[in-house]
Amino acid sequence: MGTADLDVDSATAIYPMKDMRTRQWVGRVPLLVAACGTIALRNLMPAWAFMWSLASAIYTGLKWLSWWRVQGRIRHSNWRSAAYLLGWPGMDAESFLKSGCPVSKPAVRQWVAGLITAMMGITLLWVLARRIPEEHPLMRGWVGMLGLILLLHFGTFKIIALIWRSMGVDAVPIMDAPLRSASLSEFWGKRWNLGFRQLAYDFLIFSPLHKVLGGPATGFLVFVVSGLLHDLVISFPARAGYGLPTTYFVIQGLGVAVERSQFGKRLGLGRHALGWLFMATVTAAPAYWLFHPQFVTRVILPFMRAIRAI
Repeated sequence: MGTADLDVDSATAIYPMKDMRTRQWVGRVPLLVAACGTIALRNLMPAWAFMWSLASAIYTGLKWLSWWRVQGRIRHSNWRSAAYLLGWPGMDAESFLKSGCPVSKPAVRQWVAGLITAMMGITLLWVLARRIPEEHPLMRGWVGMLGLILLLHFGTFKIIALIWRSMGVDAVPIMDAPLRSASLSEFWGKRWNLGFRQLAYDFLIFSPLHKVLGGPATGFLVFVVSGLLHDLVISFPARAGYGLPTTYFVIQGLGVAVERSQFGKRLGLGRHALGWLFMATVTAAPAYWLFHPQFVTRVILPFMRAIRAI
């Protein structure tokens, strides 16, 4: 059988239905324990430390779950499992764990772009943010957040992906030039934070919910779930602004629905310049609700002080 994938029927044959249910619960336990354990310690740490701890706990639990669900379906070595769990921030376990698949080697320009983006993030976070007067705390915080996103998601994570791809591992970058999106659907479905997109695709699209609700409703539910998760790691540590991140993602879901409607198609919201303008407006205009002022002042600015950015 070699390294070929095992299909779902084969996995079911290997693990009887009762065992499959047990495996599913085992896969979810680390997520529940890590998240609940961190929440229990909420009052013992600063808001920024709690935010990072909670985000890390949720990420670690979801990471384990993404790895656990492919066990028995994909043959892979122990070192590749360790590499996926400890050395790769993405959530596409199936692509990463498979071996023998051709992987294109990174071009020099990709390495240069990743390094430049990381340096831009460092500059924004540790140089430009402190030059903004203290009388403008929200601007300071937003510049710092932009720098952090560039440093991590567009810089460091991309460089890690290039390292793995140069070693023949199919590690797809988490961010894929989102500003090139010609539509809101393309932005959220193919270019922005592909790690969460993969989880949503695995655990909601290929689930009974998809069969019961259908594609559009399940797709909208993905945005609602994403909003609730963001509320958990943004508003909960800030102890204020509850519901604003969820509202932001509900707007994104409604925007995708409008874009895909007959009305949206007639207007051309899903293509060309108008599609890009619609995408940019819907994602950027309500971003103030996603990273609301209480989060910036109570979490981000203290974190920036802790790392000597301001």
